[in-house]
Formats: sequence, C-alpha cells, structure tokens
Amino acid sequence: MLGGDAADGTGCVLAGQDVGMDGALAALYGQGDKARSGRERSAGLGASAPSVARWLGDIRTYFPSSVVQVMQRDAINRLGLSTLLLEPEMLEAVEADVHLVGTLLSLNKAMPETTKETARAVVRKVVEDLEKRLATRTRATLTGALDRSARISRPRHHDIDWNRTIAANLKHYLPEYRTIVPERLIGYGRASQSVKKEVILCIDQSGSMAASVVYASVFGAVLASMRSIATRLVVFDTAVVDLTDQLDDPVDVLFGTQLGGGTDINRALAYCQSQITRPAETVVVLISDLYEGGIRNEMLKRVAAMKASGVQFVTLLALSDEGAPAYDREHAAALAALDAPAFACTPDLFPDLMAAAIEKRPLPIPDNE
Repeated sequence: MLGGDAADGTGCVLAGQDVGMDGALAALYGQGDKARSGRERSAGLGASAPSVARWLGDIRTYFPSSVVQVMQRDAINRLGLSTLLLEPEMLEAVEADVHLVGTLLSLNKAMPETTKETARAVVRKVVEDLEKRLATRTRATLTGALDRSARISRPRHHDIDWNRTIAANLKHYLPEYRTIVPERLIGYGRASQSVKKEVILCIDQSGSMAASVVYASVFGAVLASMRSIATRLVVFDTAVVDLTDQLDDPVDVLFGTQLGGGTDINRALAYCQSQITRPAETVVVLISDLYEGGIRNEMLKRVAAMKASGVQFVTLLALSDEGAPAYDREHAAALAALDAPAFACTPDLFPDLMAAAIEKRPLPIPDNE
C-alpha cells in the first residue's frame, strides 16, 4: 500500500515517516517494480556494507522486532547478503534470532577470526533467550514423567503415590469400616538420585535443518542438566560427530556443527545403536527431513531392530516453528509402517513429546501428519 509515485497507482503522496518506511521496503522488495512500472524504484541495498547497515537501522526504527527478523531473513535469501555477516559491524547491527544463528553457523568455516567473537556473542544471546523460555517447563514436565515412569509396587511409606494407590484399591472398600484396604501399593521411584532414562538426540545438520539444529542443541543442554537423564547428542551429514562432551554449553555444540553437505542417516543410526546399553530405558530422537543419501533398507532395519529391543524411537521431521517442513514422504511412510511415525514438532510441544516417550505413552502426533 505504500509508495506514492504516479506509477504505483495509489494517487497518494507520502510524507514524513511513511516516506522512510516505503524506502526501507523498496530497498528489499522494490526490484520487482521495474517490470511493472517500466522504471526502477529509487531505493536499493546492493552489496554495500554501509548502505545495508543504514537499512538495518531504518527497519528497526519503523517495524516491530518480529517483522525486522522476517525482513532480515528475506534480505539474506533474496539479495545474497550472507557474506556481509562476516563483518563484526554488521553482526552488531542485526536483530538476532534463530534463523540468523542458522545463517551464521552455515558461514562458520568462512568466518574470519575478527568476526568469530562477535558471532559467538550473537549466538549466545539467542541461546540464552531460548533457554529462559524453554528450560523451566522442560525440566518440570520431564521430572514428572520420570517420577511416573519409575513407580514401584513395594514403595517405602514416604514414596507412596496415594492418589493412584487409592484409585487402584477402590474395589477393596469396606463399608462397615468406611475405609479402603490397600492390597496393592503404588509408589514413586527416586528418579532424581540415579539415571533412569537415556536419551540420544540424533540431529541431521544438512542446511535445511538449521533451525532444528539450534533448538535441538538447546534442548540437549537442558536434558543434560538433569541428573536422572543421561543425554547424548550426535550430529551428522555424511560423517557422524558426537558432541556429548560439549553439552554443558550449547554455543559450543552449535559451533561444533557444520551445516550443509550430504546425509547418511543409516550411518548415524548405526553409531547411535552402538551407544545403547539399556534399550528398554532409552529414547532415540532422530531429527531429520529423511532425505537419505545412505542405504535406505539398512536404515529401516536399524530402526526396526531398535524398536524390537525396547527402544522408544521418535522421528521429528523438524523441531522448529517454521511451519510444515519439506521431507521425504516415502521414507516417512516406511517409518510409519514400522510404528515409528515421523512428524514435525514445535519447540513448545517438545517437552510433552519427550514426557510421552519416557512414560511409553502414545506420542502426541499432530492430526495433519
């Protein structure tokens, strides 16, 4: 609706802040106006770092943070401005979000030493914001799931789950005494004092999975902070890298990834399978769009073998809030046939998903998958 030139057909002349807002939009989205109007709009970003820096300041003045993030993403994708992010001054000017972190990780190998410190600061800010938003609920949800999964039939008095014990013994109610005889006690195990579950996060680090890699790394650090869960984090393309020893700092995990390259899910699952020592107490979460470059049949055999041994196997096509992901539908259908359905999950729903897997309940699969 903005744009007051006669060729725009609005018949309105812009003034004041509207002129600046129109210029900021035209610099990014105005290139398509040339064919329609027969001439170019006056604005443009080009590849000039100073002009881009000014533009970044303008859009933060005119638009809310959520819109700024979208426009930054569009500028990187439409105008090829990724290389400008290798300059510290540019990084300090951008609005940091998950998608920007993904772009920085993809540029990690090309990043000069003078930029890396600034890039880590940008990534750390995003990671800390995500941890504040996700950590408390994740720990609370999974602690409850661990307690419920550790119920024992002969608990000590202070470990008795009275609500479930009463419900299980209602048939033993004695009307004359107005009491219940609890023939079967149900209690909680002491989940916090020992490792009760093992979780392996197996993350596809192909370029299309950038946002999922960021969220999975944050969740991996949160899970690793819980003593009752032994957490392992594995990333893969055509090679497999175990980043478990870096889980105390998700920023180190992220900079240990290498976005891009091919995909060998079978090889990654072979490594994960070799790390399983207690199948019945293990949850394997494969986060991948399933575009397999390895041996498809072997991949499916490994999933079937893990499930047969008692492993809870979860396949997430994406762990992000980007909407419906692109994925290999044939492989997703093959996994579903093994009773290992593949579906996308938003970060806010991930704690509930993991709680269901830990308790061996049906997974909360979206209806549209």
